[in-house]
Amino acid sequence: MANVVGVAMGSISDWPTMKLACEQLENLGIPYEKHVISAHRMPDELQEFGKTARDKGLKVIIAGAGGAAHLPGMIAANTTLPVIGVPMKTRTLNGVDSLLSIVQMPFGAPVATVSIGEAGAKNAALLAAQILGTTDSAVADKLADLKETQRVEAKNSEQQFD
Repeated sequence: MANVVGVAMGSISDWPTMKLACEQLENLGIPYEKHVISAHRMPDELQEFGKTARDKGLKVIIAGAGGAAHLPGMIAANTTLPVIGVPMKTRTLNGVDSLLSIVQMPFGAPVATVSIGEAGAKNAALLAAQILGTTDSAVADKLADLKETQRVEAKNSEQQFD
């Protein structure tokens, strides 16, 4: 099956966090490709990635970036596919700088932004799956199963009270 999600990160240092998104995609059986694309050091490659994503068969892009965090917005500027931005946790402002950079996009370059760091990466994969699930019932069914598993685990956790 062809890759339907593109996972991009601004630096290899983002991989430990973005790997969590990839693991969620794998758990749901969603094929993906992954790339390091620095918005500041690889502008030509970034533009090419955005402009060719649809033709390659991608349906959603997940982009993680920290600090100035221009990657998600610049990909959005170069594609008509949905882009989900994952703000990386940073040492200086704990990722708030990344969050504000990604969430404050001008009209015409929309980026759906999830929470900072690991939870955000996982949720980005689930959001991508929900988008895909609007036209792919197999993905929608896997998401429903995941939500039911989470419900049962939460309900059963009450047994841990002393």
